[in-house]
Amino acid sequence: MKKWMYNALIAIFSLVFLVSLGVLGKYYYDAYVQANRFDDLSALMQEGAATRPTVSEEMELIPETQPEDLLTEVVDPETGETVSLLPQFKELYLLNRDIVGWIQIPGTDIDYPVMQNLKTTDYYLKRNFDKEKSARGCIYVREACDVFAPSDNLTIYGHRMRDRSMFAQLDLYMKKDFWQEHPYIYFDTIREMHTYKIIAVFTTSGSVGIGFPYHEFEDAENEAEFDAFVQKVKELSLYDTGLDAKYGDKLISLSTCEYSQNNGRLVVVAKRVA
Repeated sequence: MKKWMYNALIAIFSLVFLVSLGVLGKYYYDAYVQANRFDDLSALMQEGAATRPTVSEEMELIPETQPEDLLTEVVDPETGETVSLLPQFKELYLLNRDIVGWIQIPGTDIDYPVMQNLKTTDYYLKRNFDKEKSARGCIYVREACDVFAPSDNLTIYGHRMRDRSMFAQLDLYMKKDFWQEHPYIYFDTIREMHTYKIIAVFTTSGSVGIGFPYHEFEDAENEAEFDAFVQKVKELSLYDTGLDAKYGDKLISLSTCEYSQNNGRLVVVAKRVA
């Protein structure tokens, strides 16, 4: 090999290495910055936080557990309208009016604000809490869902990041043993605090016409439609939880990427129990 060719190859390989190193460095720097930002937001959440509603051993709702009397009024900085919300969300709402809640899953590092932008599809897919461009995005609710009514099923999206942040740790629920030890999800809206229990965990394709379009189910027109959705997710479930849902129950479907198939999705479905 001629010397100039050898030197050219060395230069190319060196450049590729430096670029790769730079990309990797930026990835972990962004992860560090965003983790610190979420820590700051979590600290704001702890200020004035209300007591979480509880459930009985039989998983029945404990009446009058919602802290309606603790709701505080905030003036919307853009519209000037008065908004009632839980006190722990006041500062976060003033920072970003798109916040609709907070999700936390015991036994995992999932502990994030939940966003929803009704005007732009997948707005927070590549934007952080401060609406800046970010490969990590935010945890967010599908635009067609009504968080506050609420819809019969709220689809909540999150990336599956290589550093195990965002919704990456949902893959722990692919093992029944983990579900048995950590069956609960806390998803609080800015107005109410709620506990959910996981009823099914499944994988499917996200490709149109191939996989199960779970995200398209928002509100059932009737009991049969609701039952059909629940039956399908339980049929696809990786294991039998022994839990069911009936018409009138409220569901959340946590969705992230899954790599055993092309364009795969991992979905964790839970019903409100408090």
